[in-house]
Amino acid sequence: MTAPEGNPATGGWTEPRATALLVLADGTVLEGFGLGAVAEAPGEVCFNTAMTGYQEILTDPSYAGQIVTFTFPHIGNVGVNDEDTETVNAAASSGVRGVVIHADITEPSNWRATRHLDAWLKARNIVGIAGVDTRALTALIRDNGMPNAILAHNPDGVFDLPRLKQQAAALPDMAGLDLVPLVTAAQRYDWSETPWQWPAGYGKRESAAHRVVAIDYGVKRNILRLLAKAGCEVTVVPSTASAADILALSPDGVFLSNGPGDPAATGEYAVPVIRELLDRKIPTFGICLGHQMLALAIGGQTMKMKQGHHGANHPVQDKTTGKVEIVSMNHGFAVDPTTLPAHAKETHVSLFDGSNCGIALDDRPAFSVQHHPEASPGPQDSHYLFTRFVELMEAEKAKAAA
Repeated sequence: MTAPEGNPATGGWTEPRATALLVLADGTVLEGFGLGAVAEAPGEVCFNTAMTGYQEILTDPSYAGQIVTFTFPHIGNVGVNDEDTETVNAAASSGVRGVVIHADITEPSNWRATRHLDAWLKARNIVGIAGVDTRALTALIRDNGMPNAILAHNPDGVFDLPRLKQQAAALPDMAGLDLVPLVTAAQRYDWSETPWQWPAGYGKRESAAHRVVAIDYGVKRNILRLLAKAGCEVTVVPSTASAADILALSPDGVFLSNGPGDPAATGEYAVPVIRELLDRKIPTFGICLGHQMLALAIGGQTMKMKQGHHGANHPVQDKTTGKVEIVSMNHGFAVDPTTLPAHAKETHVSLFDGSNCGIALDDRPAFSVQHHPEASPGPQDSHYLFTRFVELMEAEKAKAAA
């Protein structure tokens, strides 16, 4: 962080000029010191309570269109590396548009680090600001909801504040935005990498018992790794793939991925495809945005949340077993359980606010969860859901063979 300027022997200290501003839509201006790209980034400001995994968070495609405020004060202290990136599509945007932190970034202190976070942010064109009272900003979001804002970084400390305020006030609300085109794959590809293990690193699937087609609405790498680990031959298709395209691959199961934006907006083209796949009774598993669009496909509705759920310490109860698990979450929309049809049962619920976190269908082999069982970052309590998906595919195969 920039030190105070001046000479105490001749004139005393003067406060350093701010080199970054976070300008909220209501006109509130937060000053700090710039990090990362020298640019202006528009987005919706949310807060994330995770204490670890900032690189995974900053490369999660579900954060497209958002500026992430970290409640944990020390971000960047373990640097970054070439292995913990969650974005699959390197040609797409990084997802997150900006980052807000409290303390200045220290030199990395971790054996896996290959780069300083500031240099990494510059390379990925992510704007950052340090020196912000993130507790006060988090309280503001908690009380008033997630505001739109412009995050501006200029090393000279010169800003056109009236223009920034006008731009921030004119930003569109996240509701109604389809951001999936910013992060989805451009073409079909296969995936065989398995999760990281000490000391070998990432592995490779050697055999597969089930063929899974994953629809990419902004999929994370570790989801694909866990599908591969579960014995699935995984083919990823773009979000615009038709039901005919997917069925031509003869899948044993279909996976609906996470992603950014309003599920109702993305659902305009995605939901009819999902509905046709459900009608074919193909085993289906959805996560996050995939969960929300599965609900839309069966007649449910989604709603915008006030502050959303973003963190790696959220308690969720699996109502099918009664067990409570600690999970990773990242979503600003939720399924309205009161709109679900009778053949959809609620399987998971948040113990923070009672919001819906999972559904399963009685009449078709399909289920989904709102949280992130791939745990990147986060605890691994929910890894069992990938096994549940495999068991669903095995059960359907047994029925067909009977």
